[in-house]
Amino acid sequence: MIDPQQSHAWLVGGGISSLAAAVFLIRDAGVPGPHVHVLEESTIAGGALDGAMSPAQRGYVTRGGRMFEEEAYDTLWNLLETIPSLDDPALSVREEILSFNEQVKTESRARLVARGPNIVNARAFGFDLQDRVAMMRLMTTPEQLLGTRRIDEIFSAHFLASNFWQMWRTTFAFQNWHSAVELRRYFLRFAREFSHLNTLSGVRRTRYNQYDSMVRPIQRWLEAQGVDVRFGARVVDIDLTQIEPAYRRITRLHIETAAGPAAIELDDQDTAFITIGSITADACYAGNDSVPDLVRDRRGGSWRLWETLAMKSGDFGRPSVYFGNIEENKWESFTLTMHGDALLRRIVAFSGNEPGTGALMSFVDSAWLLSIVVPCQPHFLDMPPDTFTLWGYGLHIDMPGDFVKKPMSQCTGHEILSELVHHLGFEAALDEIRANTDVTTAMLPYASSLFSCRALGDRPLVVPEGARNFAFLGQFTEMPVDVVFTVEYSVQGAMHAVYTLYRPDDLPPVRHTGLEPGVAWNALQTLFLRR
Repeated sequence: MIDPQQSHAWLVGGGISSLAAAVFLIRDAGVPGPHVHVLEESTIAGGALDGAMSPAQRGYVTRGGRMFEEEAYDTLWNLLETIPSLDDPALSVREEILSFNEQVKTESRARLVARGPNIVNARAFGFDLQDRVAMMRLMTTPEQLLGTRRIDEIFSAHFLASNFWQMWRTTFAFQNWHSAVELRRYFLRFAREFSHLNTLSGVRRTRYNQYDSMVRPIQRWLEAQGVDVRFGARVVDIDLTQIEPAYRRITRLHIETAAGPAAIELDDQDTAFITIGSITADACYAGNDSVPDLVRDRRGGSWRLWETLAMKSGDFGRPSVYFGNIEENKWESFTLTMHGDALLRRIVAFSGNEPGTGALMSFVDSAWLLSIVVPCQPHFLDMPPDTFTLWGYGLHIDMPGDFVKKPMSQCTGHEILSELVHHLGFEAALDEIRANTDVTTAMLPYASSLFSCRALGDRPLVVPEGARNFAFLGQFTEMPVDVVFTVEYSVQGAMHAVYTLYRPDDLPPVRHTGLEPGVAWNALQTLFLRR
């Protein structure tokens, strides 16, 4: 048994998984703060939970956005109830988020927009009996029988053209060729959301971008506990000792820093928590008049480290399943920094939603399948007056645009802005909008790679069999029934790892809301009674 007072914990990566694990190590396992060490190869923590000044253009950038759900995100709320908010330390981050959502309620009035532009009656799912039967069959089929089947091998063209699917796929970033197993998990996990998918009224959001609202408060708490955070430290390999199949230990971490290579020795009481893979690795940015590069050679350390580890043991997963098909898993996001409200006031008038209340607006006739989010303003703590932002992304970025006759992936920021303005029907004001808007684009090679069709063993367990002092963290680990591409998955994995190594008798279960009788009944009513 590990003695937490004598233990040093080494966390590889500075994303939300590692930050959460650091909190759980101190708060729940009793490891002293100075004994917790975070090794991050970049110069900033937070991983995919970002929000910063644009590196390519005047203004701001977020590579993606996260929506939360009050009932299904137990572990995340458990984490955040410990952390004081930046604005008011008397409130926890959880209390701040819930209070904000009481004041700024989500109730989308323009969830889907068709050509015209015309707001679609998204309450009508557009199902026929075959669609309903197919959904029920998917949700009741065991994962092992689904295997590596794709979504479009399960559902008909009619289902894939339905309002329901346009809302679901743009909310969670599913492609038609993604894993049916992952979609099944999503249906079961978020069955509660079926009845208000068209309004997204079940969504909870942070007051600011997630870096300012979540990452910075956690960092401040960890700093107060004396946690050792080392930026510019890339872990490139580990030494693993296997005495017998049921007894494996990490004994050494090999790192690279600006000072050169080094090694970190792990004593008998020490542990290692290793983040594998990354959906934001190798992101490239561009601005108003430039086009972002698409990196294909895995320059970031997270994928290379997983490749190295996978060669050491057959149960450490198969990373090539996830990084090996960039063409099917890439997408591009964009952040508009608006100097003045020329665009914002028009969106509010068209949608009927004030900033922060509309959640996601998706353009169903867009060749790029564009979606945008207009957050509550200001979205960044330091935004000057009369400055606003919105975020958007495209799923079909290699298709020629409807108005700009180029693939989104080959467009400048202002060309993407022009395509969006035309879909909104504001082309008469395009010159004014363009003159007062700076656009930062972000190309993400692995954005939806975690939905890749996979087989058993392609993702390693959080704590592999026989692992005595190490665990894996992040979106590419395997936890039965839980859903990837959520902050909850990263935080749940961190809790699972810490408790398994330090408090195995107290490990909390994953809450599976789709199996609760009331939720299941409401979901069935929605699917079968809505037209």
